[in-house]
Amino acid sequence: MQILPETISAVRFGEPAGIRAAAEALRDAVRSLCGLRTAVTHNIASREPMRDGEGAVLASEVFGFHGGEPRWWEAPQLALSSPIVHACRVEAEPFWCNGHGFHTRLPNPLLDAIDLHDFRIRAMTAAALVVPIHLPFGQIAAASFLSPEKETNDLSQAYAHAADALAVLARAFVQSYVKVTERARPGLAGVSLTKREVECLRWAAAGKTNDEIGMILGLQRTTVRFHIRSASVKLDAVNRDQTLFKAAQLGFLGMIR
Repeated sequence: MQILPETISAVRFGEPAGIRAAAEALRDAVRSLCGLRTAVTHNIASREPMRDGEGAVLASEVFGFHGGEPRWWEAPQLALSSPIVHACRVEAEPFWCNGHGFHTRLPNPLLDAIDLHDFRIRAMTAAALVVPIHLPFGQIAAASFLSPEKETNDLSQAYAHAADALAVLARAFVQSYVKVTERARPGLAGVSLTKREVECLRWAAAGKTNDEIGMILGLQRTTVRFHIRSASVKLDAVNRDQTLFKAAQLGFLGMIR
């Protein structure tokens, strides 16, 4: 399904004052496309809900989750227990899911390993069409699209009909939100590591000691320490663990095979 350029433009914004209108445009576009409800989080690891420029929570004020419904954005255990959240960590393309499994266009064995017991309780829905959104610095957002009928547990038709269009809209909205609201991470965007620094960090991330890394790469132990220390300085890290964490966030640990 193709989306009109003006529909995509409507869910993008460049300042906090535009958040609410863009959220309303996303909500209305989703209803028009497939009749589903919208639930969005800009960070599956954060308890802070998405808000408009005035501080109102979008989930209740725009997307319509209020009254006696579960306030999913106030459930701290969701990031730890929800199978949907777990799936977003290992899948980058749209999928739909229910208590019987995850459904994707291409197989993903990592999804098959996710525990689905008590799916409805843990996911707070009978079924969901989900767009994972992988952002810079390792942040993961997710847009879930739910049936207005709480007992509906089959979203295969909506997935086949509208998944790609929903992905375009959700990513445009969330990427705008993150750019407008997130604090800057000064200095990291321009970091450049050498091939040898990356090699040493990758083996360190695999649990190898400096001596072992030296044997693998044919380097002296002191040379390995030099490269890891050099990477730490570039990444403004205070220790080895933080160096590996920041390198992973920036994608360096997957660069060399």
